[in-house]
Amino acid sequence: MTKYKLGIVSLGCDKNRVDSEIILGNLRDKFDLTNNPKEADIIIVNTCGFIESSKQESINTILEMAEYKNKYNCKVLIATGCLTQRYSKDLQELMPEIDIMLGVNDYDKILQTIEKFYDDHEKVVLCSENTVVNEGERIITTGKNYAYVRISEGCNNRCTYCAIPNIRGPYRSRTIESILKEVKDIASQGVTEVIIIGQDTTMYGSDLYGEKKLSELINEISKVNAIKWIRLLYCYPEEITDELIEVIETNPKVCKYIDMPIQHISNNILKLMGRRGTKETIISVIDKLKERVKDIALRTTFIVGFPGETEEDFNELLYFVKQTAFENMGVFQYSPEDGTAAARLNNMIDDELKKEREEKVMLLQQQVSFNNNKNKIGKVYETLVENYDGEYFIGRTQYMAPEIDGMIYINPHKNIKIGEYVMVRVSEAGEYDLVGDVYYESCK
Repeated sequence: MTKYKLGIVSLGCDKNRVDSEIILGNLRDKFDLTNNPKEADIIIVNTCGFIESSKQESINTILEMAEYKNKYNCKVLIATGCLTQRYSKDLQELMPEIDIMLGVNDYDKILQTIEKFYDDHEKVVLCSENTVVNEGERIITTGKNYAYVRISEGCNNRCTYCAIPNIRGPYRSRTIESILKEVKDIASQGVTEVIIIGQDTTMYGSDLYGEKKLSELINEISKVNAIKWIRLLYCYPEEITDELIEVIETNPKVCKYIDMPIQHISNNILKLMGRRGTKETIISVIDKLKERVKDIALRTTFIVGFPGETEEDFNELLYFVKQTAFENMGVFQYSPEDGTAAARLNNMIDDELKKEREEKVMLLQQQVSFNNNKNKIGKVYETLVENYDGEYFIGRTQYMAPEIDGMIYINPHKNIKIGEYVMVRVSEAGEYDLVGDVYYESCK
């Protein structure tokens, strides 16, 4: 087959990014890969279908790429990912621009479907059941410093607002051996920070080994010499065990950072959301983390405007945000999703009120974050240098995850190199970002 140029547009979360990297890894020997869709003969759009805004972005991107058939080189438009898995039948009718449509477990079939399309000149639709975990060689798209490592697929939590179990299927852990092989491969490419992800990382191993194995997995990953930082995302608070806290506390390679999707703090709303934890268990875990792990950075996300959220529920959330002083936080307005239990609830909240509540929480967090950052002035932090913007070098401490948290801007210094870890003394604080000076050079 002629060696065509192929490009991919990846939308949505970091788990989708990993899927896109696996797709590229599978196809690298068969196609000339390009980052410029204007050059591509074949364009893949890896879609997101999590919430309404992401669905609309995916649809708009597919339509935009469809125009490349008229304006540029595109001969084949492929749509895959969560949106196609969820709405395959509807999209076949509504978007004839799509030549090949695949689900979230069909990435290993992309080559054969492309060959079939070129041979038969007929549309291909294939959306398989969610029973496997996508694995394989990857082309890392996050640069040389960090990479995401997905340790599981799917989810068994039945949160009433979430469609992920319907899209991605039941919880499926990868083997420790498979994950370690991937980490070693990533490390051989120069990556020094591994970011552990999954729909619920704290449940890792429970299906495969009959018990939770996240702590063991982390300790095994830490034995890979080239890996310097291990970062934990998507840890459900009610599943954070004393054993896991001890690993965060004592393993020098584990960032003193944890992401916990709490979603709300009112027991009334937590129950309506179908969350397993309560306000009391959440606060207990947070207290334990702060007590055991010095200077730990806590990140979370909240949903405001959930059906039935009263003013009292919302004020309870505001108080919790102020008292807990999260290092980093995201807030989403509730959006009803097809096929979820919450979409059938009464007492839907008006869009204007949802927007108002989102703004109130974010303004409060802005002040919390600024106060947290002011307390860092004069302190020295190990910092990974990732970029230079012409005025400052830009880096992250272990308390900052890429893409979602703040950054530290470093005044130029003769010996700074991108990709190095340097010690930086904080001199200025912003609402989310810091400014500092090199304290001394490389700390590798």
